[in-house]
Amino acid sequence: MGNTNAWEAEKLARGVMKIFFLVDTSGSMGGAKIASVNTTFPESLIEVAEISRKNPDSRIKIAVLTFANDAQWMYDKPVYAEDFQWQNVNAAGLTAFGDACQKFEAVLSRSQGWMAEPNGSLAPVIIILSDGQPTDMWEKQLEKLKANKWFKVAIKIAIAIGNDADKEMLAKFTGSMETVITVHDVNQLSKMIKAVAVTSSMVNSKSSDVSAIGTSGGVVPSTSVPDPGKNVVSIVKNDVDSDPTLAGVEIGNTTGSAIDDKWDFE
Repeated sequence: MGNTNAWEAEKLARGVMKIFFLVDTSGSMGGAKIASVNTTFPESLIEVAEISRKNPDSRIKIAVLTFANDAQWMYDKPVYAEDFQWQNVNAAGLTAFGDACQKFEAVLSRSQGWMAEPNGSLAPVIIILSDGQPTDMWEKQLEKLKANKWFKVAIKIAIAIGNDADKEMLAKFTGSMETVITVHDVNQLSKMIKAVAVTSSMVNSKSSDVSAIGTSGGVVPSTSVPDPGKNVVSIVKNDVDSDPTLAGVEIGNTTGSAIDDKWDFE
């Protein structure tokens, strides 16, 4: 019991960084794509939990928002990475990206309390995965989300899943085409989910300063660079350049791709 109480006290003594995953679970994500998501996330989150345990200044909480016919949170509040249990998701329906933006913006507001922590919240990490085109009226909802102060200072990275993904929409979400990573097969998708999640956790938890944050919900930028997402992507690019199986991964490509998608398990 004493050890448990000490561990809980240590949780409260450190600031908290939240990683938000926005995951497209529309019908086009069916088959190998959604299977890869369900396989890779539990593996990736084990490494994120280890980063959370070892960091002396901050702990990590995870929240997952899926969007298809509508957007739904996997849990009703962010969960410490060490305690997070991935729930397998199914692919069906449309792509309600606007509803995802609306529900995401709602939890970032002060009234919801998701960003309030006893010892302060660090700037969050936001990672979005999508393989298609939004099917609802999303532009106004995204603009409202982009006005949120937490969203402004967050690390934001998009993984575009295949040639049919709306990279322009994803770039509007992250703020730059340079923070959009396009993958074309199961191996690339799996490795990029893991690389982006783990690298973001390491960069943001080490570079964020929690000293100015309290229960009032103030914001501390995640790094000193204007777009911390580009810092993460530059590190991920080293992984891409050194791994022959990732040769087809595209970072910041604004044009149509000549690379064929291969969404079957080999």
